[in-house]
Amino acid sequence: MPLKIHNTLSRLKEDFVPHAPGRVALYVCGPNLYDPIHVGHAFSYIVFDTVKRYLRLRGYQVRHVQNFTDIEDRIIAKAQKDRVTIEALAGTYIARFLDEMDALNVERADAYPRATGVIPQIIEITRGLIAKGFAYAIEGDVYFRVRQDPDYGKLSHRALDAMEAGARIEIDPRKEDPMDFALWKASKPGEPSWDSPWGKGRPGWHIECSAMNWVEHGDQIDIHGGGQDVIFPHHENEIAQSEAFTGKKPFAKYWMHNALLRLADDTSAEDKMSRHVGNTLWVKDALARHAPDAIRLYLLSTHYRTPLAWTDADVDAAARGLERLRAAVKDASPFHGAPRDVTLLQWADQTREKFVAAMDDDFGTPQAIAALHDLAREINRARGASAAAETLAPAQATLRELAGVLGLTLAEPESKMLQAAPFIELLIETRRQLRAAKQFALADQIRGELAKLGVVLEDGPQGTTWKAG
Repeated sequence: MPLKIHNTLSRLKEDFVPHAPGRVALYVCGPNLYDPIHVGHAFSYIVFDTVKRYLRLRGYQVRHVQNFTDIEDRIIAKAQKDRVTIEALAGTYIARFLDEMDALNVERADAYPRATGVIPQIIEITRGLIAKGFAYAIEGDVYFRVRQDPDYGKLSHRALDAMEAGARIEIDPRKEDPMDFALWKASKPGEPSWDSPWGKGRPGWHIECSAMNWVEHGDQIDIHGGGQDVIFPHHENEIAQSEAFTGKKPFAKYWMHNALLRLADDTSAEDKMSRHVGNTLWVKDALARHAPDAIRLYLLSTHYRTPLAWTDADVDAAARGLERLRAAVKDASPFHGAPRDVTLLQWADQTREKFVAAMDDDFGTPQAIAALHDLAREINRARGASAAAETLAPAQATLRELAGVLGLTLAEPESKMLQAAPFIELLIETRRQLRAAKQFALADQIRGELAKLGVVLEDGPQGTTWKAG
């Protein structure tokens, strides 16, 4: 059976056939470097890390590119507020990002281009769009003519007039049309700027990804990934300007978008975690409470196109399920010879078939995980029946291999704070009871002692949560 991918462009599951046989050009939108990333971002990176791992299992050579946005309005504002350069700000958050991705066992991309590293290419693309009549310059700014592109809106499946009615439009009376978007922005006092044919300025947000894709992959790529929240306007604008520049060559063959993650008790109007709103859970704090494998297993237990509400209780439940997988591969011996338990070997073969069938159906990780749990149950049953190590070894090897495709290490958690989580929860419950009994001094003492240990308590309408300080 062929691998099928749900393509946002067609809204259909399509057979996956890359441009070059056996090779996959993958591009995933990376973080905007004005703050740390939260677990909503991590959800997307874990999804596409799993996509990459599975493509490799299928025999493809994958070149994975993920950008860093290091010049943008919020980055400039944050750098000015912190009185640092945008380079210093970006460097801080890139280092933290890579550390957190390493902790989550997200394999590093083959390339991490930065927007500021492709300014010459951005200028070249912008000049080409002007020459073709798709863009125009006004007093140092350059805008893309959306009505010049008859296909505009094909990714988000909305008519241009409907987009205009519901969009947050960048107001500029000089624009030919309210929906035209910026390719190049004239510099303002105190902002970073570069020389261009239109004067000193900086790139617009959307053109950055087009340029980085062009530099790293060329005119066309196989898979373009990101969250559903960037379908419009970011990816819509990206596809319009890229295809206008290259002469209508299809920019990305398959557009993949993961659903959004939110906090279950979020009372804001947002349907996702958002740094500028503040309804976030930083990756650092999630890792302080949960093992990386548990986080991955929880996020992959729901299909990537299904919205998900984060709760610590659900991640804890995933961690309990993870223990059964760990138990199944514990004390595994190297597999060298023919197994003596034919039934267990059949289970391993069937598990591989079920796993591949699930992942071939638009990366169906929930069904793939269910197959792993079935195999783990049979291994643990055989172990309970005192099966010899060499009998277990081939099934254990299969379980480890397929779990690795999901990025699961099946290693024991190492975090001391993570191990202390049940005791922290007990102290939080004790503090709640003390507060209910109006013994506030003792309750405050618990808060203070936990703070000394690096545990910060946060009281909210839904109760008390904690994070690493």
